Amino acid sequence: MAQRGVSRDTSHLYDGKTVRAAAPSRRKLAAKMTSSTELPKDAVPEVHIPSFVESLFGGPLVPKMKFLPADKMVQTLQMLSGAVMILLGVLTWIVTPVSGTLWFGFADMIGMEFLGLGIHLVLLLAGLGCGFWGIFSRDSRFLLASYVLFILISLRFASSKVTFEWLEFDDGLIQKVLLVSYAVLLVMYMELTNGVVRFSMLDTSIRTGEVYVMNVKKVLNKYHISLVVTPLIAAVVAAITLMFKDIIADIVGLFSEISATRLDESVELESVYGVALGTMIVFLIVAIVFAANIPMRVQRMRENAD
Repeated sequence: MAQRGVSRDTSHLYDGKTVRAAAPSRRKLAAKMTSSTELPKDAVPEVHIPSFVESLFGGPLVPKMKFLPADKMVQTLQMLSGAVMILLGVLTWIVTPVSGTLWFGFADMIGMEFLGLGIHLVLLLAGLGCGFWGIFSRDSRFLLASYVLFILISLRFASSKVTFEWLEFDDGLIQKVLLVSYAVLLVMYMELTNGVVRFSMLDTSIRTGEVYVMNVKKVLNKYHISLVVTPLIAAVVAAITLMFKDIIADIVGLFSEISATRLDESVELESVYGVALGTMIVFLIVAIVFAANIPMRVQRMRENAD
């Protein structure tokens, strides 16, 4: 109940103020704004790392990231990455000889061949060291350095013949198996170490409450399955490509042994042209598989089964 003698007039509260019955006109505000096509400086982020380097990590690369202590999921990926890296280092030393490299050519030019071998060994050990530090410290910069060193060691500027540094195999099949294993392990090493960083980011976001992810174990199980299935498919495709001549000879041998012998001794199929022909046929088969949308059909069958 209002007290007697107290005025209910509140007009004095609005003295010197403009009172509107509606919100300010947007058209008038838009007319007062200055039109400019220049972007604000803070609207465009500064890019310090090339995009093709970031693509190796599946997205933007942050040089320094802070993670929570690794959980069991990340520790498992770290152990797998370390094991794959050791196998990759051994195969790299076997299947990538120092002959044909740029540093070997330089050392041979100055008459110090042992210098080329030393540089080759130092690059390999540096790749392993950067890999170990990057895996267990979860530092993308050291992982990137390890990738570059492993790829640099495998580059050849001379000699297209398959040669091995310390071991010599008379059987061509063993050579091809080792080459396929080396290529698959190199890709697996990049994927696993990349997975260490990605799942560390995911685990940190989940534990700090930034994101909520349902069925994390299911996501991890599918990732583990893909780590097994994808390399197997890649290894089979690569083996078919490298052993195209042997496969064709075996198929022709079912009808004519003489023709099979000629194909087996063919110099053209043994050369780069034979490998290119096998690669073309394999990629043609892969294109037919994707044109028929077989992967999507398999995915739907798996979803229906779940």
